[in-house]
Amino acid sequence: MGTAPRDQVTPEGVYLHRRELLKNGLYAAGTALAVGSGMTWLVGKAPPPDAPELPALAGYQAAAAPYTVAEALTSYHDVTTYNNFYEFGVDKEDPARNAHTLRTKPWPIQIDGEVAKPQAVDAETLAGWFTVEERIYRMRCVEAWSMVIPWLGFPLRDLIARVEPTAKAKYVEFTSLADPEQMPGVRHRVLPWPYVEGLRMDEAQHPLSLIAVGLYGKVLPNQSGAPLRLVVPWKYGFKGAKSIVRIRFTEAQPKTTWAVVAPSEYGFYANVNPAVSHPRWSQATERRIGELGRRPTLPFNGYGEVADLYKGIDPRTLY
Repeated sequence: MGTAPRDQVTPEGVYLHRRELLKNGLYAAGTALAVGSGMTWLVGKAPPPDAPELPALAGYQAAAAPYTVAEALTSYHDVTTYNNFYEFGVDKEDPARNAHTLRTKPWPIQIDGEVAKPQAVDAETLAGWFTVEERIYRMRCVEAWSMVIPWLGFPLRDLIARVEPTAKAKYVEFTSLADPEQMPGVRHRVLPWPYVEGLRMDEAQHPLSLIAVGLYGKVLPNQSGAPLRLVVPWKYGFKGAKSIVRIRFTEAQPKTTWAVVAPSEYGFYANVNPAVSHPRWSQATERRIGELGRRPTLPFNGYGEVADLYKGIDPRTLY
């Protein structure tokens, strides 16, 4: 056991200077607003608020190969104030502004479907079953922006093994909370609530697939998907279901939210692929949040070890 490495964290002086730029509107003024760029802050618009001070998670294992990357971390401020979480609003800063209404304790999770041990368990109890690790992953949004995030969590395959899927279990379906009392975005039919995502069993059991319970050494902020969220680093970010309340094992492929809403744009697999464009923008490059310019997008977001999972699958038809 040990503490997480902090040598890659954005230096405090640089971080504070960047916040001053944001306050003065210079950062937004110097960045082009374009479809798929990932930037929604406008000149004169107040920057999103800082995340509230959250308790640290003690005793987790530090990141180790192959669960780290030799790239600068995205600042805690950016990670926690630039989010897609439509349950709290459609603008990037809305989750940071609105997610304080989410009550994460208690948090019952239903695990059912094709498993030998279906059960209801509180999120805190569930997380306590496993060794929490730090994993520093790239995160690539389908909107062509990206981050590098030091998650804290446990391997999804460890949870799968504990509940003992039956031979009929071919997929794992994840359902997010949809409570209009706590989540103002749910009061509007932006999406068909609740949000649903899913993985094939071999994807879910891959060593890289993670259930996150924290980031940057702290408990997971509400706007980042507290108390439990899915992290699958070789897929576009919308695959990462947030604030999970149900994990269901199924024989049939789940009807995932974005694949239902816009099937010509968002497929079930959603593997990061610079060679396959979104119908409305290229996926060949991305803008790393906190940096200027763009960088090439890597196949599978740089996690090429998963390529064998998709042998024989045409990424242009099963995207």
